[in-house]
Amino acid sequence: MKAIRRFTVRPVLPESLRPLSDLARNLRWSWHTETRELFQAVDPEGWVAAGGDPVRLLGTVPSRRLAELAGDRCFLRRLTEASDDLDDYLNGSRWYQKQNDEGAELPGAVAYFSPEFGVTAALPQYSGGLGILAGDHLKAASDLGLPLIGVGLLYRHGYFRQSLTRDGWQQEHYPVLDPNELPVSLLREPDGTPTQVVLALPGGRSLRAHIWQAHVGRVPLLMLDSDVEENAASERDVTDRLYGGGSEHRLLQEMLLGIGGVRAVRAYCRLTGHAEPEVFHTNEGHAGFLGLERIRELGAQGLEFDAALESVRAGTVFTTHTPVPAGIDRFDRELVAHHFGDQGELPGLDVGRILQLGMETYPGGEPNLFNMAVMGLRLAQRANGVSTLHGAVSRSMFAGLWPGFDPEEVPITSVTNGVHAPTWVAPEVIRLGARQSGLSRTEEALSVGDSQRWDAVADIADTDIWDLRRTLREQLVQEVRERLRASWRQRGAGEAELGWVDDVLDPGVLTIGFARRVPSYKRLTLMLRDRDRLMELLLHPTRPIQIVVAGKAHPADDGGKRLVQELVRFSDDPRVRHRVVFLPDYGMRMAQKLYPGCDVWLNNPLRPLEACGTSGMKAALNGCLNLSVLDGWWDEWFEPDFGWAIPTADGAATDDDRRDELEANALYDLIEQRVAPRFYDRGPGGLPDRWIEMVRQTLVTLGPKVLAGRMVREYVERLYAPAAHARRSLDPDTARELAVWKAGVRTAWPQVAVDHVEALTPTAVNGTAELGSTLALRVRVALGALGPDDVEVQAVAGRVDPDDAIGEAHTFPLKPRGGPDLEGRWVYEGPLVLDRTGAFGYTVRILPAHRLLATHADLGLVAVPSETTGEAAGVLMR
Repeated sequence: MKAIRRFTVRPVLPESLRPLSDLARNLRWSWHTETRELFQAVDPEGWVAAGGDPVRLLGTVPSRRLAELAGDRCFLRRLTEASDDLDDYLNGSRWYQKQNDEGAELPGAVAYFSPEFGVTAALPQYSGGLGILAGDHLKAASDLGLPLIGVGLLYRHGYFRQSLTRDGWQQEHYPVLDPNELPVSLLREPDGTPTQVVLALPGGRSLRAHIWQAHVGRVPLLMLDSDVEENAASERDVTDRLYGGGSEHRLLQEMLLGIGGVRAVRAYCRLTGHAEPEVFHTNEGHAGFLGLERIRELGAQGLEFDAALESVRAGTVFTTHTPVPAGIDRFDRELVAHHFGDQGELPGLDVGRILQLGMETYPGGEPNLFNMAVMGLRLAQRANGVSTLHGAVSRSMFAGLWPGFDPEEVPITSVTNGVHAPTWVAPEVIRLGARQSGLSRTEEALSVGDSQRWDAVADIADTDIWDLRRTLREQLVQEVRERLRASWRQRGAGEAELGWVDDVLDPGVLTIGFARRVPSYKRLTLMLRDRDRLMELLLHPTRPIQIVVAGKAHPADDGGKRLVQELVRFSDDPRVRHRVVFLPDYGMRMAQKLYPGCDVWLNNPLRPLEACGTSGMKAALNGCLNLSVLDGWWDEWFEPDFGWAIPTADGAATDDDRRDELEANALYDLIEQRVAPRFYDRGPGGLPDRWIEMVRQTLVTLGPKVLAGRMVREYVERLYAPAAHARRSLDPDTARELAVWKAGVRTAWPQVAVDHVEALTPTAVNGTAELGSTLALRVRVALGALGPDDVEVQAVAGRVDPDDAIGEAHTFPLKPRGGPDLEGRWVYEGPLVLDRTGAFGYTVRILPAHRLLATHADLGLVAVPSETTGEAAGVLMR
């Protein structure tokens, strides 16, 4: 018989053990080794059975064992130390507070929205890199003391669990998650009733959601859950699973995340006294509707739409994570219109204005589609990609939003992702660092990223580094065998068939790891391009390799599933199954063993389609060397001292098939000729000296760079603090002033033009001029109804290519000379220094200018000379 209702009966903790409950409910335990070891000591077997989840553990510990612990002085001393340490962590002054004390004028609070958060395997609310990055962002913010509030959804089925059929086909399973068994608690009103947010739906329906809160160190994470009794069945299912359902289902999820998320933040601040956020950060476009809710709030306070829009934009940061348009959520305009306005949500806002924010009204766009990333960019004054290369890709991809500007001038910067080292670095690595520098200095190096702390790695003995690497490899081999045996049992194999699993992988063999989601551009099966050659590498008599692979294909992606099946079938071959393994159900718990245990981390996406690729960062922090295409973060920080770059055939290949062939051959060559020899060659002391030196350089050079602490500090200094300053500058009257000014500029801009350009000195001889000489430019412009205070006239100069396109451009402001002439034209003048040799050119342009604009490109307006304006704009220098 099946139970009609399920609930958890928890034991009552003795008074002396009550701090265990606080320790279990704060997810800092997921990255704090001492706290995890404390819970393991409560019940070692129960800890394993609970999957390392303290909340589950405390729900199963026998009363007899609790009584024993209550009288165990040694355990109680450890418990007191752990509790005091957590209290100091939560309340002590950290980096952020010290910056404020020094006059940094940082935001009072920041709200960080994401559709998924990968904080710990015990809270399975993530699918891949976006969620893991969001979880690491929260943890690093906590370590730094940043007053941040995380906002997401609580999915009752999370993301799917993966298993394999006997023939290697991916199968999906969606476990039911009971929030009462998770490390979360309901946000409640003072009378004890659960706090609710409510969204209006078409037809008079409502979408209600409870707010679950998790404590990620110092950071609250609010997660909205639509599975409440007052909802109809379809509304209860809105938060059923991550990235599931059709268009309307996804739209409702994103409305709940953005609009409901803002309302959840307001409720949380009201009930707890937490400072109201000054900055709202949307992690990808899924939460973009948050800007509309904030416009509605300001409208309710009497601010007009355009002025409210300016106020919202000033305090919003938007991060894009996708390098391909197909990765962005886009909805039919009619579907969006149906859910807003008088018959739906945000009735005070004009539906037409809402649609304008997301429509692809630019060359190459599809004007009937509502694009969530486009709305995110239009609602944010500051935007960024997640690596230097991805920033450049994003500027090109979204250049249509800023017509007339070259892609490099599109106002999308980049903050390269980082990873939370205390989460991803193996305890053995931390202990080795602590032996060298002390535990506190090691923990500080992992959290903050002080490069001087990482320099201490240079003093660690070669033998210690090599012993560490072998220990981690041995742990991985054991983990792989256990997981592989369980996988084969799920696939229907009997125990008698699985004796060979005991010989899978060898702790002394060069181990390569590859684990990530399985979209086609990540090329899971590139390694199979020439199977005979791969077999030779796997079975080499003196320099063999072994490969551990893991990854999930999206449930709707049959192409990705076929790639998984192809890899699984190859790994099932009795000739190589001891050397290559596919592990199903890739997740955080597996990753925490996989990254440290591999010697080489492989990444071979189609360049430049990898936005960042943080898995290689996690591997590097454990002394694993990267073997990767120059994409994402590896393009930015690669050096031959600590890894290898797989050559790409970007311009040489005529089609994808030929490109794969060329790049696969380059991968085989690297492994055979450079990677494997470096691993197996031994020095006079019997150690692979050159390999160990690469491990050392990986830690010393990459360690401080790849940290989430460095990333969050960059967000604070480069984006959050300027956004807070901009938001504070826009009181209602100033916001109205800016909105009126922008409207006037847009109306007048068709009459703005460059009439004439001339260079007064020096005279070019045969199209040449001398290095160091100066051009005196005079420009005659029409400004229509605008005046010199509304614009900036610039000279733009730099080297030119054969098509006269200016590269490496520098801009020089020109100044007005006197007032307008009889025709209403203005004359601008200024010097242009010829400061470089070669083909050199210049042009001029007119841009809107206002003290409150974040960039000159803010309005997407620019006036440039026509082909008949003045003299030619090219000067050849010698």
